[in-house]
Amino acid sequence: MAVLLLASCSVTKYVPDGMYLLDDVKVTMTEKHSDINTSKLKNYVRQKGNSRWFSAFKLPLAAYSLSGKDSARWINRALKSMGEAPVLFDSLQAGLSVADLRQELHNKGYYDAQVFLRTKTRGKRLDATYVLSPGAPYYIGKVTYQIEDSLIRQLLRKDLPENQVLKSGNKFSVNDLNAERNRITQKLNDSGYFRFHKEFIRFLADSTGSSHIIDLTLVLSQPPSDSSEVSHIRYRVGDVTFSSGNPADTTIHLRRKVLQESTYIEQGNYYSTTALQNTYNHFSRLGNVRYTNISFTEHPDTALLDCNIQIQTSKPSTISFQPEGTNTAGDLGAAASITYQNRNLFRGAENLAVELRGAYEAIRGLEGYRNQDFVEYSIESRLTFPRFISPFLSSSLRRSINATSEVSLLYDLQDRPEFHRRLLSAAWRYKWRPQLHRDQYQLDLIDLNYVFMPWISETFHRQYLDDVSSRNAILRYNYEDLFIMKMGFGYAYNNGRIALKTNIETSGNLLSLGSQVFGSDKDQDGHYRLFDIAFAQYVKGDIDFTRSIQLDYDNQIVFHVGFGIAWPYGNSTVLPFEKRYFAGGANSVRGWSVRSLGPGKFKGNDGRIDFINQTGDMKLDMNLEYRAHLFWKLGGALFVDAGNIWTLRDYKDQPGGQFSLKDFPSQIAVGYGFGLRFNFDYFIVRFDLGMKAVNPAYDEEEHYPLLHPRFSRDYAFHFAVGLPF
Repeated sequence: MAVLLLASCSVTKYVPDGMYLLDDVKVTMTEKHSDINTSKLKNYVRQKGNSRWFSAFKLPLAAYSLSGKDSARWINRALKSMGEAPVLFDSLQAGLSVADLRQELHNKGYYDAQVFLRTKTRGKRLDATYVLSPGAPYYIGKVTYQIEDSLIRQLLRKDLPENQVLKSGNKFSVNDLNAERNRITQKLNDSGYFRFHKEFIRFLADSTGSSHIIDLTLVLSQPPSDSSEVSHIRYRVGDVTFSSGNPADTTIHLRRKVLQESTYIEQGNYYSTTALQNTYNHFSRLGNVRYTNISFTEHPDTALLDCNIQIQTSKPSTISFQPEGTNTAGDLGAAASITYQNRNLFRGAENLAVELRGAYEAIRGLEGYRNQDFVEYSIESRLTFPRFISPFLSSSLRRSINATSEVSLLYDLQDRPEFHRRLLSAAWRYKWRPQLHRDQYQLDLIDLNYVFMPWISETFHRQYLDDVSSRNAILRYNYEDLFIMKMGFGYAYNNGRIALKTNIETSGNLLSLGSQVFGSDKDQDGHYRLFDIAFAQYVKGDIDFTRSIQLDYDNQIVFHVGFGIAWPYGNSTVLPFEKRYFAGGANSVRGWSVRSLGPGKFKGNDGRIDFINQTGDMKLDMNLEYRAHLFWKLGGALFVDAGNIWTLRDYKDQPGGQFSLKDFPSQIAVGYGFGLRFNFDYFIVRFDLGMKAVNPAYDEEEHYPLLHPRFSRDYAFHFAVGLPF
């Protein structure tokens, strides 16, 4: 860092005499206007200056400046390739930027706008400031539609005035003119006008003196005189045919019904670009379709279009193998999975996936237990239908949304020195999204999970489960056979800047109602049982909100907040372990390792079972992250995280873990740190180093590690794939 700071003092080393390093670029306004965003207008400036890490440090330029002028030396070539050459101020580019900014202000209705360039030099450095003086805006006066084609005039008259973009009294904007052209073009393209395009629409503007009022006339003209058509033709769809796009196979490996359900172009209907796009979208969702091409052929001397849909399919079956490394609390191991996929099981693009997985970890340091390492074997099968499978939905509803139906089965076997655990699960769920929407929904119609423990070692029983002095209710509950029957509903929205995810699920209500109706007996703990197996009863809700703000091309601020709460009731006093919340780790408060924070101010004292005790019924995560592109595929991040988990009931084995409004502020954990991200396009590898700032588990000095830091005590290193939120 000292070397780079030294280099920053000579960043003008490669700036020729008579030229200037473009040091800073600003866009300002002489007066404020709510519809003018100077940060967005800065994109119209053609020279941006050298990139800054975290919007502050020109380290790429500093690295370039460290290089010598002897290109034969590898160190000089390396520094230049890693760094960034100085951006030299170009007066021609600055002049074009002034013209572009002025034009954009004109497009927004500020026809009296002026743009000035002010420069300030310091040695060989230059600061450029573009000063905008918009003046008073222009407004729309009278709006007239001049449509030469009588049939189109009649068709559009039904659409006015409620749907028109241009309205008297609105601020004049070229963007609104283009929006109205696009709206009318889309309307006509969806009404059979196959050859109509927006160039047939033009505007006549009349400004009345100095009143800042512009009268508009929209002119929709006939085809030009040199065209073979004297008027716009309204086409209907003739024959709709399907053909194979596979060069070596003329057969389409899809049922006729599936082809028809995915096709929105129907014989006898008017041609529609929306129907065309919907057809492309639905065929692209079919897992075995690689390529779709839709072409139209015009009938001679008629207004009919024959449609041919060409489909190229993939090989239905594939087998993949994936090895991986594991590390659980320092125990190293390896895992591998092999997956078979059939993407066209019933000739309807149904996707069957069967995965076999095996894992092994060498376990050390467990005294009093048999000498056995951890092994796991599982088999999971998923069958996905690219449509709703339900007898109660109409055909029109099925076609209006993009949906999948999925059934899954899983059997998982785990053997450890302390216990053997088995899991059997089955689920049926739906996922769907309306067409052209960013919303997504998921309904878990039924999700069954049976967890059973065929063997628990005597040592584990004696030390934790049967010890009268311990009476760890959470621990005992999670090492008993358990049946979970849940239903859930989730909603997600993402527009690239705002992301929202919500989910609610409930379990055991139908089983509890049935037990009461049929008068089932309760066990000694007051719980109903199904086939002599306890079943869980709870309700759980989660919400996650993420907001990203793009500062410029290389820098972004992301804010995230997540909240979850669950309540065991009726047949349960404790949540199942898989449904309890935990804090810390790569996607939570990164100053703590996974499952090492909370609940509340609880402080673990038995590392062998703290992964059970450090869980809760409620979770809060708040994260603020500054992301910056550094160079090549490397990005950096500075972050501050806050949050914790709590229990809603008072469990004696989690002292200080129950939520209370009075203690809530002092029990918020805070961490900070920095990270590196390697963006390889298809996936992101992430390294984060987090430090504790406020630790609710401790009092006095240790409560504020930010003021009394100790690296060996307060750091956590995280490796993960993908961004944290």
